[in-house]
Parts: sequence; C-alpha cells; structure tokens
Amino acid sequence: MCGICGQYNFGNPAPVRHADIKAMTDSLIHRGPDDEGQFIAGPLGFGFRRLSIIDLAGGHQPMSDHEESVWVVFNGEIYNFLELRRELQGYGHVFRTNSDTEVIIHGYKQWGDEVLNRLNGMFGLAIWDVEQRRLVVARDAFGIKLIYYRIDGDRLYFGSEMRAVRATMPGRAEIDPTSLNLFLRYRYTPSPYTILKGIRKLAPGTKLTVQNGSYQVSRWYNFKPEPFTTRKSPDEAREELLSLYKDAVRRQLISDVPVGLLLSGGIDSGLLLGLMNLSGKSWPTYTVGYGATFADDELGDAAETARLLQSKHASITITRSIFEEALPKIVAALEEPIAASSIVPMYFVCQRARQDVKVALVGQGPDELFGGYRRHLGVRYGAMWAGLPAWMRAPISSTVAALPRNETLKRGVNSLAIPDRMRRYQNVLSLLPEGQVEGLFQDGLLAPNSGDTILNCWQELADLMGSTDELGGFQFLEVRSTLPDELLMYADKLSMAHGLELRVPFVDKEIVEYVERLPANFKVRNGSRKWLHRQVCRTFLPESILKRPKRGFAVNVVDDWFKGAIDNKMADTLRDSGSKIYQYLRPTAVSELFEQHSSGRHDNHKVLFSLVLFEEWLRANEEPVAVLR
Repeated sequence: MCGICGQYNFGNPAPVRHADIKAMTDSLIHRGPDDEGQFIAGPLGFGFRRLSIIDLAGGHQPMSDHEESVWVVFNGEIYNFLELRRELQGYGHVFRTNSDTEVIIHGYKQWGDEVLNRLNGMFGLAIWDVEQRRLVVARDAFGIKLIYYRIDGDRLYFGSEMRAVRATMPGRAEIDPTSLNLFLRYRYTPSPYTILKGIRKLAPGTKLTVQNGSYQVSRWYNFKPEPFTTRKSPDEAREELLSLYKDAVRRQLISDVPVGLLLSGGIDSGLLLGLMNLSGKSWPTYTVGYGATFADDELGDAAETARLLQSKHASITITRSIFEEALPKIVAALEEPIAASSIVPMYFVCQRARQDVKVALVGQGPDELFGGYRRHLGVRYGAMWAGLPAWMRAPISSTVAALPRNETLKRGVNSLAIPDRMRRYQNVLSLLPEGQVEGLFQDGLLAPNSGDTILNCWQELADLMGSTDELGGFQFLEVRSTLPDELLMYADKLSMAHGLELRVPFVDKEIVEYVERLPANFKVRNGSRKWLHRQVCRTFLPESILKRPKRGFAVNVVDDWFKGAIDNKMADTLRDSGSKIYQYLRPTAVSELFEQHSSGRHDNHKVLFSLVLFEEWLRANEEPVAVLR
C-alpha cells in the first residue's frame, strides 16, 4: 500500500519541475512512511511514497523493466501476482524482483491495457509507455483504491489523494455546488465528481488514457452479469461460495509484515476470522466501542467472538466528547465530506491496530452483495407493491407518509412505483426528496435538477446490468457507487492516515462476479437478509453469533447521540447563524429540518449529520463556493 502521484504535460514539451513532484509526493508521506521515489523524464513525472508490505527489499518505485521501456507507479495489492508471474515467465519475461508491481510492468508489455482485466486486487496505478509516449492511469474494478486527477489546459495532475493534486494548484479551489447537492442528497459524492470544482476522481473500473496531445476517460471493466445457465441448488451455491471465500482470504493473507483483523460483533468479520484460522491461529483482532452503558455497544460481542475463535484481541472505548473532539481531524483526513457516523470508530480502531500490525482485513462488502440493509427488503419485494392497483396503493402510501420518522420506509414506498429503473434506484438512495434538498440552497448557487447528476454517473452501467433482476441491478450499482465512493473511500483514507493497509476479501473480484450472477432469492429469502452468506457463516460461527442484531462498530450509538442532541456541540453548529454552511444554505430551511427532527415528526439525523460534516469540512478547508454563472 502506498501513495502515488504524477504530472504529464501532454500538450507541450515543458519539463516537469522536480520541486512540483516533490511537493506532491511529500503530501502523501502518511500513506508511505517507509520509502519514497521520483521519476522525471521531460514532460512526465511520477512520485511515490511506500508502505512496505511485500518484497520489503525489492519493491522500490517508480519501477521499470530492464530496458526502461515501461514505467509504473502503483498503490495497492495484486493478489494473483504469483500466478500471473508464472504465466509471464512462460512467455519469456524475466523478473528482477519478487514484487507484485513488476507483474504489472510485464503484464502491460504482454497484453497491453488488457492487463487490467487480468489483475485480481485493489489498485490505483499509472503506466508510462516510453516508446508510444502513452500514459494510462487506472482505478481497480470496484474502486477499493482511489485516483484523483485535474486537467489544467494541456497538463494532467493525478494522485492517490486529493491533497497531491492540490499541491500544485494556484490559489484556493472552489466548491462545486452540484457536488454539494449530491453529497447532501446521498451522503457522498459519486465518481467522477468531487466536492471541489476542477478536480475529479476516476470511477471504479475506468482509466484515463493520454496520448498524442489528447486524453480520454473510458471504462476498462465491463463485466456483465448473466444468470447461471443451470440453476444452482442452495447446497451447491453454499459450497461454491465457501470455496471462493477460502481462496480470497488465503490470497489476501499474503504479506511480509504482520496481519490483523478489524473485528465487530457481527457475522461478517466473525466469518473472516474463521476463514483466517484455516491459515494460522491467534490472529490479532481489534474492536472499538462505547462502553457497557450503551445497550447497543458491541465490545462484549466482539470479545466473545474473539474468545470462541481464539484470537489475540484488543479493544478501545470512545466517548461522545472524544467523538466530537476528533471529528475535525477526521474530516481533514477524509479530504471530501462523507456523512457516515462510522468514520469516527473506523479512525480509532485503525489507529489502535497500527500499533501492532501494518495490514488488517475488514469485513466490508456482504451487505451490498447479499442485501444486508433494510432498503434491500423494499427493493426485493417492490415488484409486489408496484403490481397492486393504484386504488390500493394510494391509501397505504398516505398512511406510511403520515407515520412519524420511518424515513427509510417512506423513501421506499415512494420509490417503488417509479417506472424508470435508474430513477427508482436513485430515490431509494436519496436521504431527502430532490425539491427539499434544492430548497436548502441560497438563491443563485444551484443549477436545476443538480441531484439528477448521479444518473449521468450511472449511465455507462445501465447496459451492463440488463440481465439482472430488480435486487441484483440495485446491488450492481451499490458495488460500483455507494460502496467504493463512501465506505471504501473512508476506509482507505482513515486507515492510511495511520499507515495501515486495509484489505477487503469479500470484495474479491471472483466473489463479486459469482454473487452478481445469483438470483435474488439467494440474497433475500422469506424476509431474511444475506441468506446465502449466512449459510456459509454456519460453517464457522455458532448460532449465538448468527442471531446477534446488526450493529457495525456500534454506529447506532452515534446516531442516538445526534437524535438526542438538544444541547451538544453538533446541534450547536446548526443553531449558530455564523456557521460557514450558511454562506451556501438557507438558515430557515436548515432550522426546519432540525425542528422536524427534534419534535419527532421526521427522522432527519442523517441529513443533519451531513450538514455538521460539511461545516467541519469548511472549517478545515475554508474553500470559496463556485457560484453559478
């Protein structure tokens, strides 16, 4: 795991300044405290910071082949590099190191850009083809790693984090109002957008190619799920999925430094620990919680899992005051506002884990793949609702709309009768209706229908999901949008803030492509979520763990703090008329959201927390807004 950056003056021969590459590289030192390197060749420059994980002595970057015809900078891990290495050696390629980086170099020489489809791993990378004078910058299939970039006339700047791209920007960047709208509506900013005007991030499975004075962004990962020709039996699917899980965990345990696990009290990380035990014992595990005074805390659950599966366990406890005090530095580490309350426990559990290990596995992915959220129930059974005649739907919809709180249920009911598939999914993911979000903004800032920009982000994916059922199509989008640009993004940023590499075995390419071919009744069955995944869990976990309620580092505790926030720091932020958010948003509209929430009429804690996060982000960055012209 590392940090990469670079500059390419693709429209003019002006040489890249070493000082600029140095500044970009230095901004990423937290990602790679072990080593650094630069490569500059006229109008092209690469920078690199290394966190040494594999081939500690021989993995220095930027790296080239013996002839120096291909140069690479690479952040991430290629889990099938040993198999690819053997295949490439069969073609006559000679390797000088034992690193996975060199496999990318020789793979590109053998297969060109098609090498990207042969990689099973997580990566943000750049390949410089010296003879063709061609630059390829790419993000992995499911966006586990990030690539930010900026085009300034005929100059390209890119990096693993936004701070590297900004290191050479003159002046301050401007906030993009459209991106702010997307953030407030969906809690994250979907690729290719970022909160800042002029800076983009590559979408998962896409690449930026620069050659002959021009550039193009295109999709390199075009997997199209097709149902299995022969229908799988439950037993067959369980055994095949278990085999895929075993292979993925075995691959992702490869490391030349100590490996641990972020352990919650739930089934996903518990299953990972069971699978890890097939390759060793007494793995270090780490949990964060809020203490025994909270009924929803899971420190005890995680400790019991660790005892049953015999890990070497450590835990930390945080309080509301610690949460509030840490929020500014966590928001600064994120670079973009992400309104998931789990960012705080993630920051602290990564900090604790890094005291012992350089690599940790984490159980993200099964909720999106198998339907672990309440919204998946609505999508799974939505066809039944849509099939009801209007005279039956209308009174039920009115009753649901009159319920206090229950915002998830209300959004679901409002979404299910929308005929257009993508708009239906859009509404399921929205925190608030479009008009209510747009009504938060000061006059003149926002273009009409800005919230619909997310449909443009998904446009390329529509044809790929044509053979999926309703739930499968929704999950296809989640795995390529909400998972990478929200959950995986903050996991990358907050772990690397401490120099810790996080690996996500459940987002292994072979697992994702298998699960996306399964029908909905293997995911949500008779109202039971993550059905097939749970069947696999029974191989390793007792019933006492399987019956635990879903918590995920006890994020419900954080939500409860905000629900009762009448006199705490977070609520005070929204009451303060001098808060920076009111340069862009209308105080009366925000006050109305807060009053609805405090009175119990609506559960607005998610959008209110988004507003608090945006305020903290503004204080950390003090960026001007890009006014609509």
